[in-house]
Amino acid sequence: MNKKALQGAIAFAGISAFALTACTGPSGGGGTSTGSAGGGTITYGTTDKVVTLDPAGSYDAGSFMLMNQIYPFLMNSKPGSAEASPDIAESASFTSPTEYTVKLKPGLKFANGHALTSSDVKFSIDRVVKIADPNGPASLLSNLKSVAAKDDSTVVFTLKAANDQVFPSVLGTNTGPIIDEEVFPANKIMGDDDIVKGKPFAGQYTIESYKKNELVSLKANPDYQGLLGKPANDGASIKYYADSNNLKLDVQQGNIDVAGRVLTATDVADLEKDAKVKVHKGPGGELRYIVFNFDTMPFGAKSADADPKKALAVRQAMANIVDRDAIATQVYKGTYLPAYSVVPDGLPGAAQPLKEMYGDGNGKPDVEKAKKAFADAGISGTVTIKLQYNPDHYGKSSGDEYAMIKEQLEKSGLFKVELQSTEWVTYSKARTADAYPVYQLGWFPDYSDADNYLTPFFIPGNFLKNHYENPSVTDIIKKELVTADKTEREKLLGDAQSAVAKDLSTLPLLQGAQLMVAGADVKGVERTLDPSFKTRLGVISK
Repeated sequence: MNKKALQGAIAFAGISAFALTACTGPSGGGGTSTGSAGGGTITYGTTDKVVTLDPAGSYDAGSFMLMNQIYPFLMNSKPGSAEASPDIAESASFTSPTEYTVKLKPGLKFANGHALTSSDVKFSIDRVVKIADPNGPASLLSNLKSVAAKDDSTVVFTLKAANDQVFPSVLGTNTGPIIDEEVFPANKIMGDDDIVKGKPFAGQYTIESYKKNELVSLKANPDYQGLLGKPANDGASIKYYADSNNLKLDVQQGNIDVAGRVLTATDVADLEKDAKVKVHKGPGGELRYIVFNFDTMPFGAKSADADPKKALAVRQAMANIVDRDAIATQVYKGTYLPAYSVVPDGLPGAAQPLKEMYGDGNGKPDVEKAKKAFADAGISGTVTIKLQYNPDHYGKSSGDEYAMIKEQLEKSGLFKVELQSTEWVTYSKARTADAYPVYQLGWFPDYSDADNYLTPFFIPGNFLKNHYENPSVTDIIKKELVTADKTEREKLLGDAQSAVAKDLSTLPLLQGAQLMVAGADVKGVERTLDPSFKTRLGVISK
């Protein structure tokens, strides 16, 4: 059923908005209150950038942080937890091994007055799949077969494979914002200014004013009926910075209440000594890594001297040379730790296959092993690597990080590195257009499960768009997704990590903790640094 076709002939009863990750929201009734509104406004600063407010067109932390505040979800998690629970959904459960049924709360509506019903839910999810934007989250819905709006308040998701262990969590990720089908076009990305004008917001906040990547003003939404309840503040401003030095100064001087992503490790060390502010740390799920484009990297499939064995040797040599511990210690002052898998250490099922397979077998580099990889593949002389990194989205220290990687690779005598940087708004689009043969990315998980570091990266149509595909890896990932036995599933997760470590589609480097810095009088920051890895402005007050 489509609301546009019905044109209000039906009294819309309810919606489904299922959000597991972090759609923070005030409750118009029935939510778990995070505090009573009336606590003034808070200001949050970040060097992150918004690519787009359209959920179908972004799969990045900066965009999703803002989406979490303004859009409703079907599933969410309470502060302090990563467990998926109904948010603006009244109930949600598997009604058969391949059917997940969601019942929406009654009387839901968008800030523009439009009713929010199951039709909007179907439209929102189908649209992500249909548009399949290169920078969008469609890969997370690979197990989705269809979405049906049974009536105004009931949505049934039919899955391809039964017993999907992560689907409830997926509905709270970048795929899950529920949008107004009367505002958004069905087949193309919508511009931010037009979105703001349409007021298709039903999350914890609405947007009052919007200057993209400069300043966003949010107001508590009195009509939100989700899990998170009323926010602990009347509203929030998000201020965007081009330089982390200015972000640091503003939180020190009290010009902003909270500084989020990204401060340098040196900044954090200095701020820990400042009595006017407090450094808050939470569980880490961030992963920093290098991506190889299998078409355009040296000896890639579409290069003039294409040779898959030599291309693999290039990746293996880099894995043998890079010194993660030196980067973590010298550049990040211990705020990041070495990563030896595509899954960060600490998650159930995490392994460390790269530690054994590359370098000296104990996490240290081994140049002789890199030289042998070249010799065995028939590579003579140095190989030129065009290595791209981003200075704003992943923090100012990225320049030092990649300068050290360049130094390590060139010191081996095997590589000549051409290092280049690009700002995020351009970078995020160019990388999916094959502009960068070898490049930096980072990952902030959508949900706390090892699969979230596998499915988005290593199945056909993955988010990386780096032309990597291995049917055996795909099969392992598909099996772990539907395996209910914990021990068996963890073994499959380990097998998947070992398999991708052999192929080296990506080269994991570091994993890091969540960090925020706030004024001494600011409350609630620790409640947003939880295992859901979502920024919740609604829990912060002063």
